[in-house]
Formats: sequence, C-alpha cells, structure tokens
Amino acid sequence: MIRETEDTRGAKQQPSWLQGYIDSSEKQKQLYKKTLRVVILAQIFGGAGLAAGITVGALLAQDMLGTESAAGIPVALLTLGSAGAALLVGRLSQRFGRGTGLAAGFLAGGLGAIGVIVAALLNSIMLLFASLLIYGAGTAANLQARYAGTDLATTKQRATAVSMAMVSTTFGAVAGPNLVGVMGEFAGSIGIPALAGPFILAAAAFILAGLVLLLFLRPDPLVVSTAIANAQEKDGTVQESHKESAVINKRGIVVGAAVMVLTQFVMTAIMTMTPVHMGHHGHSLSEVGLVIGFHIGAMYLPSPLTGLLVDKVGRTAMAVASGATLLASGILAAFAPGDSMALLICALILLGVGWNFGLISGTALIIDAAHPSVRAKTQGSVDVLLALSGASGGVLSGVVAAHYSYAALSLSGAILSLLLIPVVVWSRKTPSKDLI
Repeated sequence: MIRETEDTRGAKQQPSWLQGYIDSSEKQKQLYKKTLRVVILAQIFGGAGLAAGITVGALLAQDMLGTESAAGIPVALLTLGSAGAALLVGRLSQRFGRGTGLAAGFLAGGLGAIGVIVAALLNSIMLLFASLLIYGAGTAANLQARYAGTDLATTKQRATAVSMAMVSTTFGAVAGPNLVGVMGEFAGSIGIPALAGPFILAAAAFILAGLVLLLFLRPDPLVVSTAIANAQEKDGTVQESHKESAVINKRGIVVGAAVMVLTQFVMTAIMTMTPVHMGHHGHSLSEVGLVIGFHIGAMYLPSPLTGLLVDKVGRTAMAVASGATLLASGILAAFAPGDSMALLICALILLGVGWNFGLISGTALIIDAAHPSVRAKTQGSVDVLLALSGASGGVLSGVVAAHYSYAALSLSGAILSLLLIPVVVWSRKTPSKDLI
C-alpha cells in the first residue's frame, strides 16, 4: 500500500479516498485525532502486557536456574527479541501501514507470553528463553506505537502526540505489577507456578492490543502522511528546502538515537536488578510489585508534561534534564538502605522520569529528521539500537550486581548518564530549529 503511494511522485492519480485527505486539512485533523484514540486504547492493553516481563521475569529465571548471576537474562532476552522485532515491525509498517506492523508485533508478543507459561509448567529453560525472545515482539510494538500518533502531527505537536501514546500505557503498566500477587494466586489455583501468573495477563493484553490496531487503525496514518508529503514535494520550493536540510536531518537521527540508547541502557540496568536486590532484604513479591509499579508509572505518567516541555522548551534541553535526573536516581539507589521502601521508590521514580525525558526528546528528534517515505523504517532501525542497549544493560546488570553490588551498579549507571551532556554539546555545533 505504501509502495503505491510512493509511485504517486509521478503522474499516477491517487485513489479518491486518499486524495480527499491530501486536499482537506480538516480531514487530516480528524484522522489525527482518531489515530490518537485508537493508539491510546491499544497502549492501555499493551502496557499491561509489557509489565509482566519487567516485574517477574528476573525472579522466574532465578527460580528456574537457581543462580542470581543469570537473573538479568530474561530482560536481556526480551529486549534482544524486541530488537529483531523492531526491525520487522518497522519494515512491515513502512510497506503495509502502521496497523499491520504494530498488530503483528503485539500478536507475536501474546504468543511468547503463552510460551513462558508453558515453559514454567514444564520447567524448561530452553523454552523459557525462546519464549522470552518472542515475547519481546510485544515490547517492540508497544514502544513503536508511540510513533503512530505523530504521522499526521505538525512539528509543534509531535512530542505531545508521543506523550499521549505513552501516558496511556501507564494505566496498564501500573496495574500490571500491582496484580502480580492476584495473578500469582490465580495461577496457583489452576496448577501454574505463581511467578508465571502475570504472563497470563500479558498474553491476553498483547493479543487485545494487536486486535484493536488491526481492526480500527483505518485509514492508516502512515499511508496518508506519506501521500501528503509526496504531494507537497511537487512544489519546487518544498523540494529545495528538503534537500538543504538533509545533512541536518542525519545529525538529528544520530543525536536522537544516542539520547534514547543511553537512557535505555541506564534505566534497564538499574531496574532489572532492583527486584533481586529487594529480595535479598526480605521484601515480599507484593512489595516488589509496588516499587516496580511506581517506576513504570514514572516512566509514562509524566508524558503529557514532558511532551509539552519538549515542544516548547526544546529537544536537547530536555535531553540534558534526562541525564541529570538519571544521575540523581543512580546516586539515591546506590546509597538507599535496602530495607527502605520509601527511598527505593523515590530512586525508581527518578529512574522512570529520567527515561521518560530521554525517550520523548529523542523520539521527537528522530521524527523531525525522517521523511514519511522512510520514517517507519528509520524508526524501526533506531528502536533496534534501543532494544540492544536494553539487552546489554540487562545482561551486564546481573554480572555487575553479582560480582560487586547493587550500589556499584547504580553508581555506574549514574556516571554513564553524564554522557548525555557531550551528545547535546555536539548537537548544538550545527544550528537548526530541529535540534534546539
């Protein structure tokens, strides 16, 4: 479908329904609003599915493997799976539209969650690892859904559109960890290991998210936005302007990707080992769920304010704010007593807020830099790097915490967050309204 739209750079006539959107700014606004509503509904379900692996994945692996040093493997696997899935979702979205690409990712994630449940029943480590890889597809779709609402947004609406998609994830993502105990009891009542209980919720949530997008994200916003951009480029002035900004666009992609990769690495590393750290200090599964619930809430709940600040204050200014917040989080996590719920909650809230600042500002930079005809592919490729950084953070977190300490891990994350400052300094060497 996208390919047909790309052909319209020549003399080929657009389908009448598509031409109607090209000619009417009012229809574009209506589709933009409808797209946001559909994405918001899907993200509510997607957030609930996402939370299961984050909350109990490390604990399930530790229980099945009997060693703490491997506790970071589940998050590493699901983020590694999300890396491959991000590339596929991006390619599918570019070729067939956002609805098809995102639905495929969510539905695959649902199948992966079912595989985790079966692996726990059979006590099969290999099946667990394979299922977590597939489960990562749901994570990739959940993350890439933030782009769908921006396809028809103006430059001053893009970060706000991203924030609307992200904040809707909060409802499911916060509810998920706080249902850990309930889902564990339910799983036990039907003969499934308690730690696999949250994956029952994840399977249902991911499948519902996929069906919502597949059925209701019509007309597809990426198809329409690509057609609009192609039609506008028939104007020679627009084409020249686009050519002049090509180098700056490349810089925007590099800077946006760097901001997101660094924030993802730091956040994943500290977040992954927090449940294990809490377990060492006698905290219950419900208390772990509470802390992770606050953390996930902080990852998504500030999104409307963050989006407004990114659009008004600037992309790179908020990237600096991300680094400062992650620095404070790492220091607090390192020095907080292990039995202090209040300080752990504060540290994990700061960790989530810092990630939120970095993801939205970095995402806005990527959207600014990518033309609609290659936007989904570019976004998918960047999200591969994002997922790989999360996988690296997940693997290294277990090793560092096992051989040194949770405090050493947290301080390392705090120091790494400072790398955002030279990234921002480099980005400002070439003045551009996309980067300030």
